[in-house]
Amino acid sequence: MDGVLIIDKPAGMTSHDVVDEVRARLRTKKVGHAGTLDPDATGLLIVGVGKATRFLAYAQTGPKRYWAQARFGLTTSTQDASGEVVEQSDARVTEDQVRAALDRFVGTISQVPPMVSAVKVGGERLYRKARRGEEVDRPVREVEIYSLELTSFDGGAQMAELDITCSGGTYVRTLIHDLGAALGPGAHMTALRRTETGGFGTGDAVTLEGVGPEALRPVAEAVRALATIELDADAAADVVHGRKLPATLAGDLPEGEVAALARGQELLAVYRRAGSELVADRVVGR
Repeated sequence: MDGVLIIDKPAGMTSHDVVDEVRARLRTKKVGHAGTLDPDATGLLIVGVGKATRFLAYAQTGPKRYWAQARFGLTTSTQDASGEVVEQSDARVTEDQVRAALDRFVGTISQVPPMVSAVKVGGERLYRKARRGEEVDRPVREVEIYSLELTSFDGGAQMAELDITCSGGTYVRTLIHDLGAALGPGAHMTALRRTETGGFGTGDAVTLEGVGPEALRPVAEAVRALATIELDADAAADVVHGRKLPATLAGDLPEGEVAALARGQELLAVYRRAGSELVADRVVGR
């Protein structure tokens, strides 16, 4: 059993809980997911079954889109509603102030991963250190915010709703925390929903209750976000054995970038451009 599921993850489940549920419903063990969602978050989770698990890394490299809710005036230990309040401010922000501040966070920005993240420091994931009450220095990382829009603002409740399109690896809770710090009174994330990832939108998703063999998409859907190169029979035969191909087949594919190689509707491999050649990054049958 091979294929891809696009699941609308409910709140209250970890991404691994979803994988376990899929394993039980499909009665198969080889299941994985791309792009972790926190337990309180909802929305799109790409799940691979069988051969598709080998291609999940490509499904989480492209832009992602989120709906997020922010509460100004409170900062928490986890930067979201699950943490303890660490600071409270009576200062209030206006809609115009929020809109003006958002411009500072569009483009390439630096983030410090939250202590509750899965980033490893000293060989151990940060969230494990956080559970022991430890606070350590974290490496700064650069992420890309492609768009950041205010879609709703309630001045009385000091609540804002945001539409965010960003690169993989962006911490939305940290984005909101930093926005609150820039405005003065602080802020934390109260809700998060992933609405686009890997080339899929919410209209492509099924609920966990809807998971079954009939919901499986072809393995090729795991690399939907990649450029696709259609091969003739001779080139396809070479790819099955992982042989190199001339880079001219890839047109203007940049150096080091990957592309999906297909024959008709069948995914054969993902190749990477290396100078004048395309070399195998991952082959379906290998």
